[in-house]
Amino acid sequence: MQRRRSFSGLFAPLFLLLVGAYFTFTAVQGDYGLFRRIQIEAERAAYEAELDALRNETAEYALLTRRLSDDYLDLDLLEDQARRRLGYLRPDEIVLP
Repeated sequence: MQRRRSFSGLFAPLFLLLVGAYFTFTAVQGDYGLFRRIQIEAERAAYEAELDALRNETAEYALLTRRLSDDYLDLDLLEDQARRRLGYLRPDEIVLP
């Protein structure tokens, strides 16, 4: 009888220790744990940086489109685009490769 008491007295704390270890491990390493949260925050920061770059690029294209629109025509930009796309040069210009 004495041995049963010592075994059951050892079993309950050991069981609680293992359950606590399992929940601690899951809180750190699990699908919703701390490491996964850090990984998600790093991905979020990378996606926000990419989004900012795309927004800047979109704003640049919107400005160029506006500058070539019928309402507001930038002749310098139009001339630059025509030269670049069509290869036009003035007679007094020198092209450097």
